Amino acid sequence: MIELLNRLVDEIEASLGEEHDVDALASAMGTTGYHARRMFSSLAGMPVSEYVRRRRMTVAAADLVGDEDLLTIAVRYGYGSTEAFGRAFRAVHGVSHGDVRRHGGPLRSQPQLRFRLTVEGTTPMHARIVEQPAFRLVGHATRVPLQYHGVNPHIQEHIASLPAEEHERLKRLSNTAPAGLLQVSADVDADYAEGSELTYLHGVAITMATDVPDDLDAIEVEAGSWAVFRTVGEHPAALQAAWAATATEWFPSNPWRLRPGPSLVAVLERSPDFTTATCELWLPVERD
Repeated sequence: MIELLNRLVDEIEASLGEEHDVDALASAMGTTGYHARRMFSSLAGMPVSEYVRRRRMTVAAADLVGDEDLLTIAVRYGYGSTEAFGRAFRAVHGVSHGDVRRHGGPLRSQPQLRFRLTVEGTTPMHARIVEQPAFRLVGHATRVPLQYHGVNPHIQEHIASLPAEEHERLKRLSNTAPAGLLQVSADVDADYAEGSELTYLHGVAITMATDVPDDLDAIEVEAGSWAVFRTVGEHPAALQAAWAATATEWFPSNPWRLRPGPSLVAVLERSPDFTTATCELWLPVERD
């Protein structure tokens, strides 16, 4: 995976003005575009598309210090108009291309990325692989922005809007693994960009043979393998740290890759104020 990500960075650098087929490159190297995008975003802290935009605008800034026609520069970096180029330039640098042409800056540069794997092995990850038949996730769904750190206030508000008796009703419906109330993230942006919208479902897992109540939302989940990571400690910090560590430590060291599907969090135990918890993070995986 580290080799693939560095190859992708090299491909981007060699053709900054062109579209980059992540799926084709990943397939040629024996993995999937879905897994490559998720790993890139997790390790780089930005999606592939954002990195490409930042690199384009970093290199384009040097071209602006001169008399070359602005449209020629815009087309060179994949933009069909000076207006589109100008919006992208300001989004990255915080100033207009005109300011740079007149004054030379200020500029915000994006260095070329280089991925390196360092596995210390001092903190073992508690993980197991589970083979799960097809099942359904049922509960109450809403659209929320993706947030990497801290408590997501939109999710918090959604859960708080449900009456206590509804939580108990959902628990009674649960009849397959993972057991109990679940925090489900589905329909996540392919680049896993922070701020992009996803479907969040507060609910439970039921078998495919179980009827879905008319007033509940449902997500069908295909049969397959799941990597299950157990976390204990401060919530949600311990859970978010484990999620990040799957990209930096577990996936590069194990013969598994992410496959499309929802990610699930089961809260096994929690303190009364929910500041600490024991959780299981379920990620859909397949053999690499």
